[in-house]
Amino acid sequence: MKSLVYTGKRRLEYIDMPDPIAADGEALIRVASVGICGSDMHAYLGHDERRPAPLILGHEAAGTVVSGLDAGRRVIINPLVTCMICPACRTGRENLCPERQIISMPPREGAFADLVTMPERNLVTIPDHVSFDHAALAEPIACGWHAVKLAGPVLKRPLPEANIVVLGGGAIGVGAALSAKCMGASSITVIEANDLRRNYINDRVGMFAVPPAEMPDDRSIDLVIDAVGIEATRQTASRCVMPGGVIVHIGLGQAEGGLDIRRMTLQEITFVGTYTYTMKDFRETAEAIFAGALGPLDWPEQRSLEDGANAFANLVGGKVASPKILLKPSQF
Repeated sequence: MKSLVYTGKRRLEYIDMPDPIAADGEALIRVASVGICGSDMHAYLGHDERRPAPLILGHEAAGTVVSGLDAGRRVIINPLVTCMICPACRTGRENLCPERQIISMPPREGAFADLVTMPERNLVTIPDHVSFDHAALAEPIACGWHAVKLAGPVLKRPLPEANIVVLGGGAIGVGAALSAKCMGASSITVIEANDLRRNYINDRVGMFAVPPAEMPDDRSIDLVIDAVGIEATRQTASRCVMPGGVIVHIGLGQAEGGLDIRRMTLQEITFVGTYTYTMKDFRETAEAIFAGALGPLDWPEQRSLEDGANAFANLVGGKVASPKILLKPSQF
């Protein structure tokens, strides 16, 4: 099969790789659409020791089952593979499973390829009226969906009345903003530094985006969602959230620095770390996509899998306006 393989820092090669073999309880899926995630970018830049080269990256995928009784079934892939028997899994918090794996991280190769294998329980059927491109957005949007759900119980006012700021206009930030809107929020501002992307969000995504210089600085923000996760964005969140407000932290850009722990303590600011999503969150996000509740979702940019190396280089160079690039294997 053709694959886009991470072979070293800032190096991707479009080469032939052996077809994967589905184990018992797994399906073989022909990939139709797969998104480039921030974690793929971290690996590409040599910043993720969990993803050593050589490795097939990519985990935001949709495609068609090609093996077994379900052959021909159109599916979204939930890329988190968990044990289903530990306390976390048994209580519906599969994302915290100590044995969790994810495709695009050893020992599981990713979906930047013609084919990938997944446990059958990780597949969500796509209705005929939904495209593969829309379906592939379920994974990144589910991260924001999970984040907004975690914020709800600790907010001091109902979500529809909350003033919300999302730091970062990539797919995770946009997904969080769209999720909050779907759940009833009306005052949502996305902070995005890249002019191309900010204008695109305003024009195509239908969310309100402004540059960092226009970030509200009057401590009137009930909820700050940090979808970047670097020292500077944590400083911004710490400075701008209201007393008694909430910071939800999704981004994994940088491990340390930025939080004003003294202010958080003295003004009872809640900090919530959030990682991916539960199986329930993933299915809820998929259902929202199927129902059209997250908007037309016509904002991703499509490129061929063969052009993947250029796509990564363009993302690093800040030359991509869309919050998401979807790669398309040659057979589609």
